[in-house]
Amino acid sequence: MSDATPSYRTGLGTSDADAITLLGHDLAHELIGQVGFGELAFWMVAKRRPTPGQLAMFEAVLVSLADHGFTPTAIAARLTYASAPDSLQGALAAGLLGGGSRFLGVTEDSARFLADALAGLDHRPQDDSGWDDVARDLVARTKASGRFVPGLGHPVHKVEDPRTPVLFALAQQHGTYGDHLALFAAIGRAHSDVLGRRLPLNGAGVCGAVLADLDLPLSVMRGFALLARCAGLLGHLAEEQTDPIGIEVYMNVDRNIAYRPPAD
Repeated sequence: MSDATPSYRTGLGTSDADAITLLGHDLAHELIGQVGFGELAFWMVAKRRPTPGQLAMFEAVLVSLADHGFTPTAIAARLTYASAPDSLQGALAAGLLGGGSRFLGVTEDSARFLADALAGLDHRPQDDSGWDDVARDLVARTKASGRFVPGLGHPVHKVEDPRTPVLFALAQQHGTYGDHLALFAAIGRAHSDVLGRRLPLNGAGVCGAVLADLDLPLSVMRGFALLARCAGLLGHLAEEQTDPIGIEVYMNVDRNIAYRPPAD
C-alpha cells in the first residue's frame, strides 16, 4: 500500500490563511477592481487572457443571451419561486435546467455543427462565392439526413433576428471574424436555394459561431449561454419578488384545464 500523500490538480484557484490565488494572480491585489467579470470568466475557462477584441465579442455574446422575455426558462424560474420562495437557488436552477435544444442550447449546437463542417473541408474558401457553395452542399446534406441546421430560424423573429447583423458587424470591427462566422453567414445567404424558403439566422446561432471563432472549447459552449441567462433569470426572480406573475400564470392554467379522462 502506498503512503504517498494524494494530490489533486487545478490551475484555477487556491487559498491559504493569508491569500487567495486565482489563475496565478493574487485575487485581492491583482484582480479585484482590475479585471471585469466577463474577462475573468473567459480567462478561467480558456486558461488564457482574452485580447481586447476577444473580450469585446465575448461580452457581446453574454449581453445577447441574457434575456429574451417570458421564455420557458424564465417562466420555469418564476413558477418555481412562486411555489418555493424560500429557495431562490432552486428557482434559478429550474430556469437554467431548461436550457436545451430549443432555448440556449442552440449556441453550442451551432458551434459544433459549424466546427464539424469546417473539419471536413479539404481547404477553406477564399471568397463569399466559395463559402456559398460549401453552405449549399452542407444544408442539402443536412436536409437529406432528416436533420435541421441549428441556428437557422426563430419562433419570434421571422424575418431577421435583430442581434444577428450587430454581432456580425462587431466581429468584423474587432478582428475576430473567422471561418465559423463566414460559414454561418453563407448558410444565411444560400439555404433558401435548398429549402425553398428564407429563414433568419438566429442570435443564439451567431453567438455559437462567435465563440467558436474565439477558439473557446466546444464542450462548454452551452455553459456560456447559461452564464448569460443566469443574469436574466436573476432579474426575473427579483421582479417576481416585487411584481409577481407566477401565481397568476398557475391560476390561469388551472382555471382553463380541458380535462379529458381516458376512455374505459
